[in-house]
Parts: sequence; C-alpha cells; structure tokens
Amino acid sequence: MKIDGFLLAMLAAVLLAFVAPWFGAAGGPLHIDQVTAIGIALVFFLHGANLSPEALKSGAANWRIHFAVQATTFILFPLIGFAVFFGLAPLLAYEVRLGVFFLCALSSTISSSVAMTSLARGNVPAAIFDASLSGVLGMIITPTLVAIVVKVSGQSFPILPAIANVALTLLVPFALGQLARPLVKAWLSARKPLINKLDRGVIILIVYGAFCESTASGLWWRYSPWLIGEIALLAGLLLAMILWLTTRLSQVLGLTLPDEVTTVFCGSKKSLANGAPIAKILFAGNPALGMIMLPIMLYHQLQLIACSALARRYAARAEDTAE
Repeated sequence: MKIDGFLLAMLAAVLLAFVAPWFGAAGGPLHIDQVTAIGIALVFFLHGANLSPEALKSGAANWRIHFAVQATTFILFPLIGFAVFFGLAPLLAYEVRLGVFFLCALSSTISSSVAMTSLARGNVPAAIFDASLSGVLGMIITPTLVAIVVKVSGQSFPILPAIANVALTLLVPFALGQLARPLVKAWLSARKPLINKLDRGVIILIVYGAFCESTASGLWWRYSPWLIGEIALLAGLLLAMILWLTTRLSQVLGLTLPDEVTTVFCGSKKSLANGAPIAKILFAGNPALGMIMLPIMLYHQLQLIACSALARRYAARAEDTAE
C-alpha cells in the first residue's frame, strides 16, 4: 500500500509540536489561532461552493438509505459514545473519554465516503446526498451532543453559545459558498487538487496547534505511553462494531447491494475535516485539546485502511452478481 502523505504530515506536525511547542502555542510567532481561523472560513466557503444542488437532488429519493445513515451517525454512534464515556470512567481519563464521545458525535465524511462508494459500485448519488446532509447537520448536532454530555458529567459548558459559535464559523461561510457557486464553480472545478491540499493543510495546522498547547501545558507527561495504543484499540473496536451494525441494518431494511454499500460507508465514516475545526471552536483554550482530538485522528486512518479493503470486496461482489 502507498504511504499516505497526509498521515506523514500529521505525524510530522505532532513531532514538531513535541520538539518546539512554543512556536505554535497561543501567543507564539506563528499566530496559529488567527491563521487557522482564516483557513477554516476559507475551507468551508469552498466546501459550500463545491456542493452541487443537482447532485443532492438526484440522490434524495431513497429514504431508507437516508434513515439508516443519519440514524447511525447521530443516534447509534452517540449512544455507543455515551456508554464509553460513562462506562469506562474508572479506566480512562476524562479527556480521553471526551475525545471518544466527540468522535462518536461527529458527522460523516464527504469526499472519502463518496470515493469509497464509487470504488465499491455503490449508490453514488445517495452517498453525495447523505454525506453532505450529515456534514451540515453535524454543525448543529455535534456541539449539542457534546454540550449535553459535558453537562451531564457535571462540567460547565454553555450550549447555545457553542452552537452559535460553530454555526457562525462554519455554517455561514458554507452558505456564502453556496450563494457564490454560480460565479466560482468553473474556477473551482479546474483546481480540485489545490483545494484538497488547502483542506488538509488547515487540518494539519489545527492538529499542530492543538498538540503544541497540550505539550506546553505538560499534558502528555501525565499519561502512560501505552495510552495511544489503548485509544487505537478502542477506535478499531468501534469501527468494527459499526461496520457490522450498518451491514446488518441494511439487510434488515432490505436494501440492494449498491444501497448497502452507501449505508455502510456513509454510516461508518467520521469526518476529521469537520471534526478538527469543530474541536478547535468547542474546546478553545483547553490544554487537553490534543488528547481530545487523538481518537478522531486515529479513527480517521483506521477507517481509510479498513474501508479501502472493504470497497474492493464489494466491487468484486458486484462483478460476480453482474456475470
């Protein structure tokens, strides 16, 4: 398998944060907060401008797929996260459990869900609709779910300001991008590789800033070095469980193989592209931000590896069925 350059860049950002945390911490010479704020607004403007209303309309008809994907993303996943957050309280630190729940509360991805669905011969229009709908809903639902869990655990967390902040920072640029789409869609379609690099570059900057803050505060020295392995194992178990559950749910709903493909990939994915900006907004100033983001960073890589292999198996099944 080809080495993922994005993964290497994230690892480099984490290592640099351990070596020179002062450079990217708050008040450092990089001015990371201001740079990432501008980058986030630009990226979500471009997401809005890239989203085709025609593609959404063509995939909107199959309500069973939409029910399965959105229920998995915003009901089943958070329930599992809720169980982990409170059930593993004696075993895992608060920041780790909050990171796992944050992972469970996130929306689905757009680009990789659609790409995997296409590779696996699934229902691509439905994947575009559900992944896009999930991303928009997540801007409201994710901060709401996080605020509820934090409140229930006895911590202070202002729900309405959190939702308003995420909506203002992410949803407004996204809506402006949709409005500007007729003017910029031709220019954007010719520069998709550049836009993807910008998207990933902003994520890497957010990761770097988060780990700089956590390192500068001494957070990492309070945990065992085995903790990363434990979080990776937990993320892997979560992914395996969701892949099995979405497959079973598709069979119970009587979905065709292409529709099952869409349900499995859109329902099991979690978005680092949305998660990193939302985490930066919700947990701004929290020295544990690096730890809170670690579960989604690990889950992101695991889902790409597992779903790539699964997509090839689905594609082989589709070819066998067609013969």
